[in-house]
Amino acid sequence: MMDNRQLQITANEVRKGIVSAVHSAKAGHPGGSLSAADIFTYLYFEEMRIDPKDPKKKDRDRFVLSKGHVAPGMYSVLAQRGYFPKEDLLTLRHLGSYLQGHPDMKHIPGVDMSSGSLGQGISAAVGMALGARLSGDSYRVYTMLGDGEIEEGQVWEAAMFAGHRKLDNLCVIVDNNGLQIDGAVDEVCSPYPIDKKFEAFNFHVISINAHDFDEIRSAFQEARAYKGKPTCIVAHSTKGKGVSFMENQCSWHGVAPNDEQYAVAMADLEKVGEALCQK
Repeated sequence: MMDNRQLQITANEVRKGIVSAVHSAKAGHPGGSLSAADIFTYLYFEEMRIDPKDPKKKDRDRFVLSKGHVAPGMYSVLAQRGYFPKEDLLTLRHLGSYLQGHPDMKHIPGVDMSSGSLGQGISAAVGMALGARLSGDSYRVYTMLGDGEIEEGQVWEAAMFAGHRKLDNLCVIVDNNGLQIDGAVDEVCSPYPIDKKFEAFNFHVISINAHDFDEIRSAFQEARAYKGKPTCIVAHSTKGKGVSFMENQCSWHGVAPNDEQYAVAMADLEKVGEALCQK
């Protein structure tokens, strides 16, 4: 089990991998990948029962990245966890690379569901959770959505089904960084109040600071223990977290840094890493 400092150091390495991959690709989605990095880190290093040496292990916990465009975040944590070499991150979106712009379950170790069409990933996760119940399996299913993504109607069809079926082996995480490609979510098409909406669909809801590992740990422990309802964790985050010029800027939703910006971003993250190592 990692302590908070170890988790913070690992999450910082995940952020470095995100920035490096998107820079190398000259395309991709850094903002939402960076905002989700701490949640990704906790899921793959603490929460989920997984084995990088046996990615298809039958009783493994499942994860579906419903907001599939933040694949750089998922790929970076998979590489950190040992599913494939870290240097492969630099092949992101290159011709011939298995690391495509969106997760591909057929070619990427550790990816349980291909995703990218917004709103559909949660539906797949709900199906997995129902499948576990019907087959008597003990694995849990986790899915991450964007707060812009939950403007999609299919999200609420899936939520309605999960709540009705009392799928308490399902944990939905909403990365609530407040920004989508066109601007602030509350100005584009407000999904608020997110907590009350999921509660209305018969979910147990927990709201947390997505960058506080004490709160993250407590939320996932509570979700695992809660019976009779699926859980939704509303994770309040900062888009572009860790990179000074990307934080809270919707313009960094889907843009790659140039060489000069890459140098600044990596310097930002190096400073964070040095400070953590001195603690």
